[in-house]
Amino acid sequence: MRVSIVPAALLLVLAPAQAAPPASPAGGWSWPLSPRPAVLRGFDPPERPWLSGHRGVDLRAAYDGAPVTAPASGSVSFVGVVVDRPVVTIDHGNGLRSSFEPVESTLRPGDAVAAGSVLGRSLPGHCGATPCVHWGVRRGGVYLNPLAFVMDLRPSILLPPVRPGAGQGGSG
Repeated sequence: MRVSIVPAALLLVLAPAQAAPPASPAGGWSWPLSPRPAVLRGFDPPERPWLSGHRGVDLRAAYDGAPVTAPASGSVSFVGVVVDRPVVTIDHGNGLRSSFEPVESTLRPGDAVAAGSVLGRSLPGHCGATPCVHWGVRRGGVYLNPLAFVMDLRPSILLPPVRPGAGQGGSG
């Protein structure tokens, strides 16, 4: 019998890009922009972590400089520039982290944030001339659909019409 030990780092590379959504749909988080933003580009994770895809959602901001708020409480784990964009990352506990870009912030790593508190201000450029913020959520190294935390994404089920006297749900 041959036993292979796979390093944990390799498991992250082999894991699919999308894991199960939060335990309860619309997990009690709030939208990070107000008013409720339009989704300009949805979640489209790659089949493998190293392939191209869209690992979050782009949300329309009301204007450049719009406040970006914490969708749930947590602590700031990162504030800085990644590639060429300012990013703010919040650790919500239970392995969940949410990131926002491009967002200018005066917060510092370790700062506690309450749900709804201002993280910073949106900056122009991510969606061309349209004001927007990219919002990503990860559990460990696995990207999740952020919309699953603010909306019920379960499919709708159509039931047959109920006609009086026809019994329950029958067409009778």
